[in-house]
Formats: sequence, structure tokens, C-alpha cells
Amino acid sequence: MTKREIVKWVTEKCGISQLLAKEVVQETLDAMVEQIVKEGRLELRNFGVFEVKERKQRVARNPRTGEKVMVPKRKVVTFKPGKIMEARVKKG
Repeated sequence: MTKREIVKWVTEKCGISQLLAKEVVQETLDAMVEQIVKEGRLELRNFGVFEVKERKQRVARNPRTGEKVMVPKRKVVTFKPGKIMEARVKKG
């Protein structure tokens, strides 16, 4: 599902204009990103948890040449689904 499809879904469900729905969706996503950057964690009950974790520096291998390359440490965003979401996904 794309952001455009989410906007369309919100428009239909809430009976609001597409312009307003687009603004609400964008502001929601912006707030989520801001929280993750600021606090390193965003928890949405029954949905899941977004968390910033740091990956350690490691040695990798260039697949073309086979030479060893150092990959520096970096921060990544992880997601752990909540119990209700996990159960619904398993159900199908």
C-alpha cells in the first residue's frame, strides 16, 4: 500500500476531502519520524514498536573481488509488531 492509497482510504472512511486526508496522513508520518529521531523509540499500542538500534562495525566481503571491506557502525530503525497485529497477520 502506498501513501496515495492510504490517503484515498482515509478519504473514503472519514468522508473528508482528499487534500485534508493527505495533510493528516503526512502530518502523522512526520510526527512519527520526529519522535523516532528525538527519542529513538515509537510505541503504538496493539500495532508495534519502532526503535533505533546501532549496528556494530563489521567486516564484509566485496562479492566481485572477494576483498575484505570494513562496514562502519550505523543506526537502523527496527520494527517489532504488537501482539494483536502479529495475531491478525498469522490468521491471514
